[in-house]
Amino acid sequence: MDLRQFSNFFNEYRQKFIRFAYMYVADSMAAEDIVSESFTYYWNNKDRLPADTNVPAYVLTAVKHRCIDYLRHEQVCQDTSNELYQLYSWELSTRIATLENFEPADIFTSEIQKLVDEALESLPERTRLVFVMSRYENKPYHEIAAVLGITTKGVEFHISKATKLLRVILKDYLPSFILFNFV
Repeated sequence: MDLRQFSNFFNEYRQKFIRFAYMYVADSMAAEDIVSESFTYYWNNKDRLPADTNVPAYVLTAVKHRCIDYLRHEQVCQDTSNELYQLYSWELSTRIATLENFEPADIFTSEIQKLVDEALESLPERTRLVFVMSRYENKPYHEIAAVLGITTKGVEFHISKATKLLRVILKDYLPSFILFNFV
């Protein structure tokens, strides 16, 4: 087949082959590309084909195989997209569930309580006892003073000593308390 014959063949079958490809790939640009590639494939390989080759059937077969390749590629893309969507959906659901179950107070309470307990253990016995009576038992200063046989000023001194130590130990948590209005 010479160039003139090929040009006539191309003009006669191009639109038919494009419609055929479009029926399967449902994308006009892709159908045109598939048909153009198939014609080019025939032209590049025409010298290797037997003389009695049915050229329209040969090119249509090339179109068919390129359509199959295109559709398989689309299927892989769609499957990958579905898997990514499912993964994203799972990740999003996990984030939502985790955030819904997250209670900042629980984290801060347990960590802070541990630090407070350790700090109180390091205090002298009387200072610890005064602090516990004041903060945990909610006893007023004059009652603590009467129970321990010390002055109200002595109670204030022990409370001040304990709170200074706690401020130092909890210094890393104070910005969080201020930022998140935990104060």
